[in-house]
Amino acid sequence: MLRLLLPLAGLAALLRAANIPQRSFGIDYDSDCFVKDGRPFRYISGSIHYSRVPRYYWRDRLLKMKMAGLDAIQTYVPWNYHEPQLGMYDFSGDKDLEYFLQLANDTGLLVILRAGPYICAEWDMGGLPAWLLEKKSIVLRSSDSDYLAAVEKWMGVLLPKMRPHLYQNGGPIIMVQVENEYGSYFACDYDYLRSLLKLFRQHLGDEVVLFTTDGASRFHLRCGALQGLYATVDFAPGGNVTAAFLAQRGSEPTGPLVNSEFYTGWLDHWGHRHSVVPAQTIAKTLNEILARGANVNLYMFIGGTNFAYWNGANMPYVPQPTSYDYDAPLSEAGDLTEKYFALREVIGMYKQLPEGLIPPTTPKFAYGKVRLQKVGTVVEVLDRLSAAGPVKSTYPLTFVQLKQYFGFVLYRTTLPKNCTEPTQLSSPLNGVHDRAYVSVDGVPQGVLERDKSLMINITGKAGANLDILVENMGRVNFGRYNNDFKGLVSNLTLDQDILVEWEIYPLDIDGAANHDINGHLGQTKRSFGDPLSYEAPTFYTGRLSIPGGIPDLPQDTYVKFPGWTKVQKSRPELGCLELLRKS
Repeated sequence: MLRLLLPLAGLAALLRAANIPQRSFGIDYDSDCFVKDGRPFRYISGSIHYSRVPRYYWRDRLLKMKMAGLDAIQTYVPWNYHEPQLGMYDFSGDKDLEYFLQLANDTGLLVILRAGPYICAEWDMGGLPAWLLEKKSIVLRSSDSDYLAAVEKWMGVLLPKMRPHLYQNGGPIIMVQVENEYGSYFACDYDYLRSLLKLFRQHLGDEVVLFTTDGASRFHLRCGALQGLYATVDFAPGGNVTAAFLAQRGSEPTGPLVNSEFYTGWLDHWGHRHSVVPAQTIAKTLNEILARGANVNLYMFIGGTNFAYWNGANMPYVPQPTSYDYDAPLSEAGDLTEKYFALREVIGMYKQLPEGLIPPTTPKFAYGKVRLQKVGTVVEVLDRLSAAGPVKSTYPLTFVQLKQYFGFVLYRTTLPKNCTEPTQLSSPLNGVHDRAYVSVDGVPQGVLERDKSLMINITGKAGANLDILVENMGRVNFGRYNNDFKGLVSNLTLDQDILVEWEIYPLDIDGAANHDINGHLGQTKRSFGDPLSYEAPTFYTGRLSIPGGIPDLPQDTYVKFPGWTKVQKSRPELGCLELLRKS
């Protein structure tokens, strides 16, 4: 087999000499449209985030999107997902972005890549790595020299991986978004956008279409648009489509009309009802958009799941839950919905739908009840959770200072005086980020929570252990408060006296669970009151058995925790399920 290695320019010349049409994608400003391979082109796209769907299901979801009539998919690249620790990159398994792009290409779907560095996405810190905050004064999303240096290093890793997947190079990527909704950010730093434009061109070349996305108003486009980046807008169903696209025309007098985020539903927040947007409302506005010849991306087409600790939050502080269902056309589990078929019908009015069968909803199986067994409180397994022992500090340290960016940290000090009567423990500067379970010598006292509960009364004897178990519930992903420090970010007071001399335990809960924490509880320390109190933060474990003799198992299922809630009087349990298969 003969292999030839040619520079891209040489390959283009060879194709011209052989009269083989070149792959190209660009903008025809005279005709107000995109041009693909020399012909006018309008795309209908849908958002899927590879980071929110298990790799096992990527092909299924992409095929369902293709069969809905979509030309393209749109996906974000979360920087912190691939570089969780400074200089440590991960593109394997569920993070194998290039494999995802290849699957999209094999399915016949084009790709609109939203490369960041900031993405919002209801994702922790908008995709920015928490380790950036180790420089406390850093100005994120600006021409701050330290921030830009980190961005340049990251893009020097990501973008060269993306270049072979550009459309003109044989891949599926037709457009690449730079930053995200920058017009909604306070900095309005054009030098920052110019630096990104230069950086993207340096790594991706001059042919790829680079674009921005902002809210459909002159206010948002004022700081979000930049010459050299094609400006697009986003807007929801039910509004004035004409007015929205007129806002885009303020920045792009000619060229294609594009709604880069046409919302098929909406995000959820902890403690709020699930957001639902009627299919008929979305179908009506989608029809109006397509009737104008505009390009559209349905955000989301499938929402998926915020696995691990990747959910974001909004201000005033309210975190998003694990589910990112979004009331999208494909459910969180990838199931077909009424909305899927309603939007497919509208799309079919404007283009030929693919022939063939739509992949069915994946089967589910009810495995029955799983009995959870109490195995120990956080304090009882502290040696296992924090093998290196505590970090000692006069005043509390943040998660970033401890280099623990997610999960939980236990802060311990001793009561400096007798509190035989209820005594005020408070966070006067709202410094609990985000939720703290308070106990004295293992006896639960209450919960402190950001913006909600800044003071509780406690009791205990002088010298007793005061434990503050702090939970990071997700960093702010939108607006000016991205620099969201976690932990005890300011001092706590006891009757107005500042508490000092802390022992701080970073907790490796994931590591303990992965190494069977249940097997390490025989030697746990049980020194405080009821050793397995329902009220203390407690580990539970259970076994889900997959029955034998039934074909096509295992299958997907749902886990329901009746009576388990996230409120002050609840049990803040930490659960672990072990899957067993019976032959």
